[in-house]
Amino acid sequence: MKKYGSYLLILLAGSIWGTIGLFNRTLNAAGFAPRDIVMLRNLGSLVLLTMIFLLADRSVFRIRLRHLPYFFGTGIISVLLFTLLYFSCQQRCSLAMAAILLYTAPIFVVLLSALLWREPNTKRKLLALGVAFLGCSFASGVWSGGLAITPVSLLMGLGSGLFYAAYTIFSRYALAYYKPMTVVYYTFVFAGLGSVFLSDPVQAVSAISADGRLLAVTVGLVAFSSVLPYFLYTRGLVDVEGGKASILASIEPVVASVAGVIAFGEPLSLWVVLGLVCILTAIYLLK
Repeated sequence: MKKYGSYLLILLAGSIWGTIGLFNRTLNAAGFAPRDIVMLRNLGSLVLLTMIFLLADRSVFRIRLRHLPYFFGTGIISVLLFTLLYFSCQQRCSLAMAAILLYTAPIFVVLLSALLWREPNTKRKLLALGVAFLGCSFASGVWSGGLAITPVSLLMGLGSGLFYAAYTIFSRYALAYYKPMTVVYYTFVFAGLGSVFLSDPVQAVSAISADGRLLAVTVGLVAFSSVLPYFLYTRGLVDVEGGKASILASIEPVVASVAGVIAFGEPLSLWVVLGLVCILTAIYLLK
């Protein structure tokens, strides 16, 4: 039952991440570039988490200096670089294509987990990986023949998948020494401070503070689609293999497609339905 509870946390995290496009589109339309959104997301998450843990649990702040490379990996190599490439890819091509390229991540995780921790690549896991990737491609519209992509967008998308996978890898090392809340906090210490070099935080904060709607969207981006799912996913990693966790999180592009239907009136195609069926099949194969 503990394992299935962790599965549920990871599925919930993936589902919440699937809503991030709703916030990004609003901020894009208001004139914010991808680097601005990355800065608002990561720095805002750092500020929120610092306030929470100052009041609730200051033990989260205590770590050993020799473990800082783990958090450099989760914060800079993963969160900062993945979001910068992913948001930039979304600007250059369709959200659907960006999503399918992002979800090459489980392939990287399964391969690296087998290499680093000798996680067994069973036939069942590999089948689940293939079915999940097929489901992502269905949900993203690859098979409908209407997607186009440039070489730069392709490299950005594949890069986002690789760096997205890095979070699962580095956090597994950190979780051997720290509880999930500490891992999430120091991830955003590095990601938040690193993001300051991408954009002018004073100018961006001034712009969103002058518009109540943009302020609400930014709070949603930070609290709902960033802090909450990272905590849920990291907690789930305590009891679930990295490869399985990454496959379970592939529910994200399906949720993103459904969110587009609900929020923007995008048509619910047969491909999205087939994608959902494939993802659910992959989850069943991992039980």
